[in-house]
Order: sequence, then C-alpha cells, then structure tokens
Amino acid sequence: MHLPTVSRLPLNRISLTSRQGMANWVVALLLLAACSSPGWAAETPDKDNLASELLQRADRIRFPEAGFQVDIVITTTAPDSEPDERSYRILSNGNRQTLVQTTAPAVDRNQILLMRDNDLWAFLPNLSQPIRLPLSQRLTGQVANGDLARANFVGDYEPRILRKEMLDGESYYVLQLSAMDRWVTYRKVLYWVNAKNARPLKAEFYAVSGRLLKTAHYRDFETMGGETRPTRLIVEDSLRKGHVSELEYSNMVKRELPDKIFTKDYLKKLSR
Repeated sequence: MHLPTVSRLPLNRISLTSRQGMANWVVALLLLAACSSPGWAAETPDKDNLASELLQRADRIRFPEAGFQVDIVITTTAPDSEPDERSYRILSNGNRQTLVQTTAPAVDRNQILLMRDNDLWAFLPNLSQPIRLPLSQRLTGQVANGDLARANFVGDYEPRILRKEMLDGESYYVLQLSAMDRWVTYRKVLYWVNAKNARPLKAEFYAVSGRLLKTAHYRDFETMGGETRPTRLIVEDSLRKGHVSELEYSNMVKRELPDKIFTKDYLKKLSR
C-alpha cells in the first residue's frame, strides 16, 4: 500500500512567507515607535518655520523693524574708470514707506525717491511732476532703486532651506528666496545666514531667466542703531568683471516717522 506523497514545496513557501510577514511587522512597529518618540520630532524640525524665522532675524539684524534714518555712501569702481562716490540719506518705515534723498554730489542734491507700498516715484528739482520708476532700475553702480528703497526680504520673498554649509569654521543655512510678486526687485535670491546667530554673510541675486546678476557680501559688523549690524556691503557685478559697488552705512538712528513725510505734496516742497 502506497501512501500519497506530500510535496514539501508549498510548506517551504508558506514558512518563508510567514517569516517575511513577521519581519515586515517588526520593522513597521519599530518605525511607528521611533516616529512617536520625542527624539524623532526633535531631529526633524519644521523647515518652513525655521526658514521664516531665520529670514526675519537676518532682516532685523540689517535694519530696524520700526522707523529709522541712516546715511549711506556708495563708491563704485570699474576697470579703467575713476571711482564714483554718491551719498544718500534714507528714512524708512520698513517695506511700506521709504524716502531716499541724494545728499552728494552737489549737482544731484535733493533728488528724492519715494516708495509707498509697491509704487516708486522720483522727485527732481527741475521737474514739476514726479516720475514713476521700477524698483529694478539701476540707481548707481551695481545698486538698484529697490536695494535702497526696499531693502528687507520679509514680505516680498518666500524662503525655504536648500542646504547647510561650513564656511571658515562657521555653519550657515543657504536659503532660497522666491519672489512672491512680479514687481519685486529680483526673481530669486540665495541667502547665506549664520545658523547660530542669523547674521547674513552673502546674497546672490538672480533674474527671471535664472541668470546670476550680482553677489553681495555683508562685512564689518558693528554697533549701529542699538544693534550689531553689517556696516559695509560689497556688491559685485556678475555680468561685468571688475564692476563693484561698496555701500558704507553710518549714523543710523531709530525715529518715529509721520505719514506726511511720505507724501508727494510734502516731497515736492522738500525737493525744491
């Protein structure tokens, strides 16, 4: 009498499948436990919130949040040219209201730029009506109108963290700032911010095409306007080698600035 032959192949397959299933369950349970532990949450911070916080802190280091006044001397150098020096006084209420008054050279004294919200106007002593200008238009050297009139990034750009870099023994976050509206000065900015103290190191400014326009370096941190701030900004033209503008900031004071200062009627009188 012959007993039926029982093949072991299905049993082996079942055994193997069972072991794989148990292993998968164990891995899943371990991952669930890790994700629910406090340590896991601490190692994966909300990068969007961190990027916004870094950008706000860096803005406040460069300029006060409330009203302020500051003097700026811009020296522009280029190959085979004499240095060109121009001076400005800025009164600003953040990104909403800014007045830029030329103080030197004498021939351009009392030329005034007025920014209110998204509009920028030029007041010239020899013209009866102000001229509307784009923020991206060149003011002098490598400096655009918007670089002085709308110098804060918060509110105009959406930040996100690209990566972390070590430079000269310091850790920096590299933020990508994407323009939130078409009228802002630059379409994109790459911004190096110190991971420990949020001090800005440098910024790269890009056109709509993605072409690098210029690079700015923040230097000489000193006490100014009640905080430690960069007092020198070096801007290098990425399209024309050797074309550089250096901005020196001084005499920064916090001021309450009434709305009447930022009106066309008031500036018509001031520019005469």
